[in-house]
Amino acid sequence: MADIPEDDLAESRAALAPLLEATAAILPWLAKPKPPRFAPRLNERWISACQRLHQAWQERHGHTSDVRPAVYNLYAIALETADADCLRLGEALASATDRLDDETPPVRLIAALSASIETLREPDGLEHEAFGERARHFAARLENAAAAGEIGERSTVLDQLFVDEAREQLELLRDALAALPPDAYVLTTEALKLAQQAETLEIWGIMHLARQLADCITRHGSELDQPAVRAKLTDLLRGLEAGINAVVI
Repeated sequence: MADIPEDDLAESRAALAPLLEATAAILPWLAKPKPPRFAPRLNERWISACQRLHQAWQERHGHTSDVRPAVYNLYAIALETADADCLRLGEALASATDRLDDETPPVRLIAALSASIETLREPDGLEHEAFGERARHFAARLENAAAAGEIGERSTVLDQLFVDEAREQLELLRDALAALPPDAYVLTTEALKLAQQAETLEIWGIMHLARQLADCITRHGSELDQPAVRAKLTDLLRGLEAGINAVVI
């Protein structure tokens, strides 16, 4: 191969110089961590308030309930954020909590509150990368549950079909987890498919458990062969199986 003339090399270097300079200027910015959207102290208070709400929700069947004070404490912090998604979620939680005074609160309302409060336990709090999307999703779900009455009678035929298919998916999940190494693609795909099917039939508990399983797989994708991770996924599968078996009794 003939040598490239020096003049051509010089022209090429001159033509590329602006691009190289621009790239060099951008690289330091790419290396910098993304600045937080909220003041660290505000996010710490939000995380603490979410933990307090979760504790109150777990203990709500006692003689006294701290759910309402915990919700309004969280709502007060939401007001400080001045964030539209955060405010909407706070208002939806407050409205849904008011419905707990009904003689028989709708099952959909209880399920929506349980799923929302559980999701709020994310350790990153307001800074979680999916916070806005999740806040909008659960706010809408809480609003719908608070506005609606009790759901009508479920279709036992549809429920049985769902359970039959879900049990087959559980077998696929177990086989994928037992593989060496575990099949992360099958685990994630089947868990998300199960969550979507449950959401379509408004079986919210199963939807939440399946999403929790998918999230765990995603978080530990490179460690699925570790005994501790396998044990955690096995426990999640057992919980999912118990929930599926409870759909039809």
